[in-house]
Parts: sequence; structure tokens; C-alpha cells
Amino acid sequence: MGNTKQTSKSIASTASKILRDNRYSSNSKSVAGSALSQTKTSKK
Repeated sequence: MGNTKQTSKSIASTASKILRDNRYSSNSKSVAGSALSQTKTSKK
């Protein structure tokens, strides 16, 4: 059984902003990237 936890849309939005903002440290961006990797993707 895989990991079923998923990041909410609001957290994903915040994580996206962190990744695009140069004021945050590489550690912060690493956590944000991890959060984004756990978002639900919609495949069309």
C-alpha cells in the first residue's frame, strides 16, 4: 500500500509561492517541493 496522504490546495499554493520567491532558504524550498510532490494531480 502506498502513501495516501495528499497536500491541500492552499498548502500547494503557498509552496508554489515559496519556490518562486528568492527570499526563502534552500531548506524551505526543499520542504515546499516535497509538499508539492504530494499534491493530487489531475490527468486529462
